[in-house]
Amino acid sequence: MRIEEFHALARAGRPGWSGEAAAKARSFLGPSGPKPVLVWLEFNACSGDTISMLNATQPGLGQVLSELVAAAYWNGLMPAEGEAALAALMSAVERGGYFLAVEGAVPLRQGGLYAVPFIAGGRPAPAIEVFKAAEAGAAQIIAVGTCAAFGGPSAARPNPSDSRGVWEITNRPVINVSGCPINPDWVVGTLVHLILFGPPELDRYRRPVFLYGNTIHAHCQRRSYYDLGRFAGELGGAECMFSQGCMGPITGADCPYRLWNDHLNWPVKAGTPCIGCTKSGFPDKSSPFYTPLPQKLRAGLKGEGSDA
Repeated sequence: MRIEEFHALARAGRPGWSGEAAAKARSFLGPSGPKPVLVWLEFNACSGDTISMLNATQPGLGQVLSELVAAAYWNGLMPAEGEAALAALMSAVERGGYFLAVEGAVPLRQGGLYAVPFIAGGRPAPAIEVFKAAEAGAAQIIAVGTCAAFGGPSAARPNPSDSRGVWEITNRPVINVSGCPINPDWVVGTLVHLILFGPPELDRYRRPVFLYGNTIHAHCQRRSYYDLGRFAGELGGAECMFSQGCMGPITGADCPYRLWNDHLNWPVKAGTPCIGCTKSGFPDKSSPFYTPLPQKLRAGLKGEGSDA
């Protein structure tokens, strides 16, 4: 598979795309070749991105973990706990060369004690210390979800924990796979791209262009209503959701054709506006959610480069 074919499959939004791509990656790795190691750390987060990964289909998460990557540590899913789990993490860190996926923002206030993933050596191990120890051996860092990418809800005003996105606390290259939560295809697609072709082309917010390069508005099924000036009078209406605060015109993501819940639905199809959850500054810069975008723009909200 050439990189152009991979991107074309991704942008087509066909159910099963990630499965086809993952099959190519498995073929590339070979039946007996070592799989890339995945270390997944969770900090200031709601576990929504891990839960969303449980909804992965074609391939399912079981296939991803058995055939695509070897998860050395993932606190939300691994059977080990306590000292055994910590030993697994330390062993992976010592070996190095893994994909480091971070879910959740990293708090800095009070030495980072607003997020303590575990106790090590009889003392709390703050998220910032855990991250700094893990990043040194990572072949690639992936910020999974908007909290990890940009701070997200964890860093929303007034941000009492001083939570930050991963790219704000490291000098290492970071791939931001944003979303609140992520679509599992976005993570699987990013992992496959890393395996087959290396890091993908990124936009100015370090998100993969093949996933976030077009706005919601560009491919929305209700775009014709917008062009005709027909707007919904209330939530649940059949027309364009621009009047209900839709952030689609300045939000980069492929939700209209990627769809969610096994490629079944997405917010606008369900009669609610896009709230811009993949954007830097979410949720503060998307609020109030149901206020029309022109009013938000007058209040100082700006677009996001390729999102604008």
